[in-house]
Amino acid sequence: MAGANLIYGLGMLESGITFDFGQLVLDNEFARMIKHTLKGIPVSDESLAVDVIKEVGPFRDFLSHDSTLKHMRSQSQPRLIDRRTREDWLSRGETDLYQRATDQARHIVKTHRPEPLPDNVLSRLRSIIEETEKELRI
Repeated sequence: MAGANLIYGLGMLESGITFDFGQLVLDNEFARMIKHTLKGIPVSDESLAVDVIKEVGPFRDFLSHDSTLKHMRSQSQPRLIDRRTREDWLSRGETDLYQRATDQARHIVKTHRPEPLPDNVLSRLRSIIEETEKELRI
């Protein structure tokens, strides 16, 4: 945030000696949140909802107001961080963040099917490999 433009080491532990898929999923979540924050926070009469505050009044329900619903979607939308009440969290199995991240990583590894590379890219990669093997006499 002080001018950095690179997020490095996602999924790495022990200075890169160990790699952890659960940690990769966690780091991806944090990187998404950082990128969202770096977009900036719009400050306007509408986003500050000064008129809504006057309309609703102190100690009243802002959550059900249309303005709240409209602007809450502009907030960070974490996929793993659990923002439920403690009671809801306990009733749904009380999984911790790392456990949820590891479950997500397992799901991705099990179900993800990458798009195949175009034929021209595959042939170029094959030629690079063949050239390197010749050069290294493999």
